[in-house]
Amino acid sequence: MNRDAPAFRQMADAGLLEAAAAGEHAAFAEIVHRHYQPVYRLVWRMTGGAADAEDLAQEAFLKLWKSPAQVREAGALRGWLMRVASNAVIDRSRRPRPQGLEEASEPADDQARPDAPLDRLQAARLVDGRIAALPERQRLALTLVYFEGLSNIEAAQVMEVSVDALESLLARARRSLKESLSAEWRELIGGLTETGH
Repeated sequence: MNRDAPAFRQMADAGLLEAAAAGEHAAFAEIVHRHYQPVYRLVWRMTGGAADAEDLAQEAFLKLWKSPAQVREAGALRGWLMRVASNAVIDRSRRPRPQGLEEASEPADDQARPDAPLDRLQAARLVDGRIAALPERQRLALTLVYFEGLSNIEAAQVMEVSVDALESLLARARRSLKESLSAEWRELIGGLTETGH
């Protein structure tokens, strides 16, 4: 028996998982509606905004669709989806890929002054690029805590590590970012204050 989508909007994740396992398409659609954006943001951050970020996020939901019983604790559904998606990103990064046209470097802008402050968009791109260059586990820890707002305990559960290990990953990520951005800090601050008027 297939119920209408409104019947599932107020239902907790546990009920949605149970209904999805029973073949209720509307229940699965509600799961996607609730959890897609944070999973996609995680993948986008981990891949540095790669063109296939949406495909990688959808892999987690496809895995859930094929077997909803894989999620043992309904209260941890979002964490389970994030873990599956981050594993898909890590698996993809380990496979050699040919460089596509969209990944080719941009030609240098002859008008750009090397001493000019960066605007907000340039600053965000620079920081995103440095985050994308971090080792996978550091990047995942940073994304879960600082961009998705998970507590250290929740992020450790998603990553299946201890809280101490997560805090160590965060400390190393922050240290690496500080070192890699140290040369540009004046341009970063100048661009942010200049465009903040």
